[in-house]
Amino acid sequence: MRTTTVEDTIRTFVEYYEERGHRRITGSTLLPPPGDPVLFTTSGMHPLTPYLEGRQHPLGQRLVNVQRCLRTTDLEEVGDATHLTVFEMLGTWSLGDYEGPRSLEWGYDLLTEGLGVDPDLIHATVFGGDGQVGLDTASLEVWQRRGVPVERTVEDNWWSNGPTGPCGPDSEIFVWTGDTPPQSTPTRDDRWVEVWNHVMMRHRRLGDGTLVPLPQRNIDTGLGLERLLALLQGVDSVFECDVFTPWRERLPGLWHLDEPSLRLVSDHLRSAVVVTGDGVRPGNTGRAYVLRRLMRRVLTTLWRDDPTRQLTDLPQELVRHTLDHFRQSADPDEVRRVLLDEERRFGELLQRGRRILDRPRFRGPLDEEDFHYLHDTHGLPRDLVVSLRGDN
Repeated sequence: MRTTTVEDTIRTFVEYYEERGHRRITGSTLLPPPGDPVLFTTSGMHPLTPYLEGRQHPLGQRLVNVQRCLRTTDLEEVGDATHLTVFEMLGTWSLGDYEGPRSLEWGYDLLTEGLGVDPDLIHATVFGGDGQVGLDTASLEVWQRRGVPVERTVEDNWWSNGPTGPCGPDSEIFVWTGDTPPQSTPTRDDRWVEVWNHVMMRHRRLGDGTLVPLPQRNIDTGLGLERLLALLQGVDSVFECDVFTPWRERLPGLWHLDEPSLRLVSDHLRSAVVVTGDGVRPGNTGRAYVLRRLMRRVLTTLWRDDPTRQLTDLPQELVRHTLDHFRQSADPDEVRRVLLDEERRFGELLQRGRRILDRPRFRGPLDEEDFHYLHDTHGLPRDLVVSLRGDN
């Protein structure tokens, strides 16, 4: 594979699709449009939902962009080789224009010819069909014609944004990351890493589970930038690609952490900067609590074996670098102030929590009534109580 920087990779991707009639649109913030039930933008399609449902987009039917996303569903997996809380998605859309086969052909050519991925390291999956929608034969034929091994699945190759709304079968592209020649299939060997999902978004799921056609047949693709960079740059995890270079250069000398802790602290602090940069402030509900939870996980990790560690040591350049990378205009000094203020609040909460949990009532096993009381009366969430008591 060709070694490439994050800037070069983005440029290659966008220009490739611009040459094929796509117009670049500006990625939105992490905050979904009004009416969207999710807390944060989790994919590039969020801001485009009205256009996927039939409204005309001012820039036409073929679009390309780079969208920052946040997913909390993978929070416990952050620290492995592939998962991040905030990440970037390279996306393309056909709004009632071309169909799935063309999207897959272009995607394969970009990966192999434009970015230098070895064709022998690629595996694909397609929707195998269920009681409502049949086998995705069009995608299957593309991969067979290209000589790419393909696996059929059902649940793993059906994309939806929730229990209702736009959805459809997808075809996913995986790249082999193992030290041996490729073996097995993506569902049986996690050394196959998913990098690109091509969704044939042509259905709407209703509340009763039935499917109805969307007004137009769309294509929605998402290519994880950091996962792609790790593959192209020949490193073992997303934390070693050049997006994280400033963090890997500064944090180890600042705080001596083991590798899993270093990854968690880097990811969560970086994510907290981005969330704060998009206007969220720590709190006890919704988006605000997601930010608070990220910060508490950072501080719990830092203080676990050295309670003297402080975020005042965090280099301002890391805050500025992160805001610049995600094209945010927030004031780095204000973002840093928010993080430091949350650190102070959490420190005070820990001191109070330890005093409360030292009371005779809470020295034994806790039941649900105890957890509710501690949360509702003293503002101590369950995860913090468990952490303070050392329960596992």
